[in-house]
Amino acid sequence: MPRKTDTRENILDFIKAFRRENGYSPSVREVARHCGIKSPSVVQYHLDQLEQTGLITRERDRSRSVGIVGEEGDVPQVPLLGVIAAGQPIGVPSVDRWSSEAQRMIDVPREVLKGRKDLFALEVRGNSMVDAMIADSDIVVMEQAGGDVRNGDVVACWLEKEQEVTLKKVYFEKDRVRLQPCNPYMLPIYHDAANVRIQGRVVAVIRTKP
Repeated sequence: MPRKTDTRENILDFIKAFRRENGYSPSVREVARHCGIKSPSVVQYHLDQLEQTGLITRERDRSRSVGIVGEEGDVPQVPLLGVIAAGQPIGVPSVDRWSSEAQRMIDVPREVLKGRKDLFALEVRGNSMVDAMIADSDIVVMEQAGGDVRNGDVVACWLEKEQEVTLKKVYFEKDRVRLQPCNPYMLPIYHDAANVRIQGRVVAVIRTKP
């Protein structure tokens, strides 16, 4: 059985502390940066050894998937229901269909819950929301939106006629709804209020890249 070196001990301690603070695991690059390791491949090697030792678990095809064996307390999770466009709207199932077709569960910081119910996550495609600190491939955690959506909220909008969904800031204007990208190179989209269905509001963003 591989022994636990000082480097591996540091990596393991950092992962535990990061998970306690954030509710999800650090990326390989975050581990390398914190532990003073120059190469991500070296981090991968030590993670392999920790996994073989039975101290951590991992999903190889998923980022931030390190789990601590025997860790006390469950990490809150929400279902990843699909993708959402942050750019031109894309035709994807509405949230009503997403809710029964979760792809996998996503770890979220405990403070995101804050008594909220019916949270779900979507994977972002596109860069129309970069000035709102939401980048391509990030995960947005959403809460089901009721009638309390306010101007400037970042929301998932289902466009009834187009059968498309998009991630934008929403503004309710006279006789229309403005869907505003957060990218200086992109123009707002205008729709009749009857054509816009707000399906969720962003409450947290989980970065998938450093």
